[in-house]
Amino acid sequence: MPRLMGVDIPNDRPAVISLQYLYGVGPKVARELCHKAGVDPHVKARELGEDELARMAALLDKDYVVEGQLRRQVAQNIARLRDISCYRGIRHRRGLPVRGQRTRTNARTRKGPKKTVAGKKGVKDLK
Repeated sequence: MPRLMGVDIPNDRPAVISLQYLYGVGPKVARELCHKAGVDPHVKARELGEDELARMAALLDKDYVVEGQLRRQVAQNIARLRDISCYRGIRHRRGLPVRGQRTRTNARTRKGPKKTVAGKKGVKDLK
């Protein structure tokens, strides 16, 4: 398995698809990277030479923010929002949806599993 930026990319897929296994590399960046490095995007990743991998790694380092550096940048941005206590930072701190989604229903991904709260006692129960 070829390694780029400390990540194993799959052997049996085309180079343009394998590159998308890197954090921060999507279809557009993968195509641009293949074009700039002079690599055929449809060749299998196992058939890439060491010089081609080195060219792609150098281009990724120089032109793009990917993997650990990008993860650090995103974490710092979220930490900054939390520190200044803006609306988005408060939502991040509380683990609620940040981008305006409704929370009365359909926020289970951010809120986690349901926490059932005991219901009110009915009129019949009071007698």
